[in-house]
Amino acid sequence: MNQKAKELGLSNTNFVTPHGLDEDAHYTSAYELAVITDYALKNEKFATIVNTKTCQITINGQSRDLSNTNELLGNLNGVNGVKTGFTNGAGRCLVTSTKRNGHQIICVVLGADTKKIRTTDSVKLIEYAFANYEYINVKEKVQNEFERWLSQNAQNIQYYKAKEEQIQYELEKNEITWIPVLKNKEKDIKINVNYNNNFTAPIEKGKVIGTIQVTLEEDILFSSDILLKEKITKKQVGDYFKDFITQHQKYLFDSMKEIMIIH
Repeated sequence: MNQKAKELGLSNTNFVTPHGLDEDAHYTSAYELAVITDYALKNEKFATIVNTKTCQITINGQSRDLSNTNELLGNLNGVNGVKTGFTNGAGRCLVTSTKRNGHQIICVVLGADTKKIRTTDSVKLIEYAFANYEYINVKEKVQNEFERWLSQNAQNIQYYKAKEEQIQYELEKNEITWIPVLKNKEKDIKINVNYNNNFTAPIEKGKVIGTIQVTLEEDILFSSDILLKEKITKKQVGDYFKDFITQHQKYLFDSMKEIMIIH
């Protein structure tokens, strides 16, 4: 579990016990618990289990009914998980996943004194998020800016000693399409392209030559690298000779015509 936490880029999470009971060195944060939840929900079996209100199992030939302890499941619009929890150190905890109109949020409430408080706080946070945030298509905005940059600025980049004359670019692949912003803040979003002007061949395919950043005030909402679509090879002696002939072809042709006329 600690290895997975590192893979997810978590710096405030450490697991000691497999059952989650209190230990000084066993900890996480609300944010990183949300990241873990987001990762776990990509597992279809996990997502199905945490979204199940009741089920019936058989133990030693006897049927038993199990009920989900998540008090919001089935009682609040869009809730599809995830987990309740309690220890003396952590207090009453609830991680809630809610999906409405195709958009999903994860709410984490930790350290509540009572079950009622964790429920009330969770509902307030969930309703606040859906009421005050809207989703913008950041992938579309970045693609439009990338195409504008290609038409206006890409030709200004110099590739010294490059054999290729036509250079192709692409954006790094990113799964993020929608990002939430406070309503009425979309007009304040800025998109900037930063790139280097000079490179020297050879250059490998996938080389980062610039970055497109989407910012709102001082926050970076999204960032995508601009990459070389194909490798750039270095000119050899023969290539320089060919360039010389091509560049001076008309002059040589006109000179040969004059010699022939004189003779």
